[in-house]
Amino acid sequence: MRRRTRALALAVVAGLVAPLAACSSDDGPPTLTWYINPDDGGQAEIAKRCTDAANGAYRIETSILPRDASAQREQLARRLAAKDSSIDIMSLDPPFIPELAEPGFLAPIPQDVADKVSQDVVQGALDGATWKGKLVTVPFWANTQLLWYRKSVAEKAGLDPSKTPVTWKQIIDAAKDQSKFLAVQGTKAESLTVWINALVESAGGHILTNPEAPADELKLGLETDAGKAAAEVMGTIGKEGLGGPGLPTADEGASLTLFQGDKGSFMVNWPFVWSATNAAVEDGTLDKSLLDDIGWGLYPQVTEGTKSRPPYGGINLGIGAFSKHVDDSLKAAQCIVTPENQAYYFATNGNPPSNTKSYEDADVKKAFPMADVIRESLENAAPRPQTPYYNEVSLGLQETWHPPASVNPATTPKKSTDFITSVLRGEQLL
Repeated sequence: MRRRTRALALAVVAGLVAPLAACSSDDGPPTLTWYINPDDGGQAEIAKRCTDAANGAYRIETSILPRDASAQREQLARRLAAKDSSIDIMSLDPPFIPELAEPGFLAPIPQDVADKVSQDVVQGALDGATWKGKLVTVPFWANTQLLWYRKSVAEKAGLDPSKTPVTWKQIIDAAKDQSKFLAVQGTKAESLTVWINALVESAGGHILTNPEAPADELKLGLETDAGKAAAEVMGTIGKEGLGGPGLPTADEGASLTLFQGDKGSFMVNWPFVWSATNAAVEDGTLDKSLLDDIGWGLYPQVTEGTKSRPPYGGINLGIGAFSKHVDDSLKAAQCIVTPENQAYYFATNGNPPSNTKSYEDADVKKAFPMADVIRESLENAAPRPQTPYYNEVSLGLQETWHPPASVNPATTPKKSTDFITSVLRGEQLL
């Protein structure tokens, strides 16, 4: 069977989608359409701010994409394959950037613009915005996971993650000794891939060793000491029931609920948990004593003394290659990602900036007292595999590393490698 390529897949669906007319007026300034992921209104407000700042040169309107990241990817990929000129600016999940960059669906970022939007930006965000050595999207907001912990549990275990990084073994032992649960994301979804990648990267490895290679030449790095160490951590938490009875279906929200309960101890999760917990305390659904008992630190180490590589997420801005207003879209993107706008977005919507200057904002420090730890974490964060075939890799991992209780360091890395390799070569279906 001939190798399937992403370009071919997109070409097949191209005929299913009719190009949509670009939103612009012949007798006035162009209207740029910015396709955004759902949020709490922050991106729409930034669009208004940048429209005002343009002084009549252009207007920015937002169009909301589906809530699910994979559905966002599918919609944008199909429309770009159909050369849809209405797509001016896109809020893109980093793992899908190579898939859109490789076939030329993203307008090039001129060097002078790349230099400007890279200034003072955390390394994790730059890595996630780059494909084949070039910046292909504009870093907007970045995200990372911290280790959240109940101070009472950590103190009893003799740990202080706020001062000294801890290991997965230490928090596993602490939870086990105190009959507590570890809050992690074990559901068969993208969050599981996020966890696997962070474990492998923290152990010094990579899921893909040559991510820019064609599908039939991609090599996985799971059958290594790093892959086995990752499987050891996940399998131990699953087999010993430390992730709670709902681990196989636990997403970020379920993990937070587990952590907030009487048996909560440690949790790896995104910064939204802080504002969510504060809101619950204000509503009276959680007691303030819980909030006082919550601490935070850097993501756990797999190997003691070796810096962890936390998950990297967030959103970058892509410019549609078929837009009729590429130059204006580039100008608008630069406005959107100013440190001031990123600080506003963090303080009001809870999405951390990619620009380090934004962390100096007083409103940011007030809303997120752990802002400096988030910034430090983003400098060490590791993107998920940067490949046009990310969808196949991610789904293949979810298929072979789920449920966590089934993960075995002696067998899972090989099983996963064999399965994903067969999918990439067109010898097996997901």
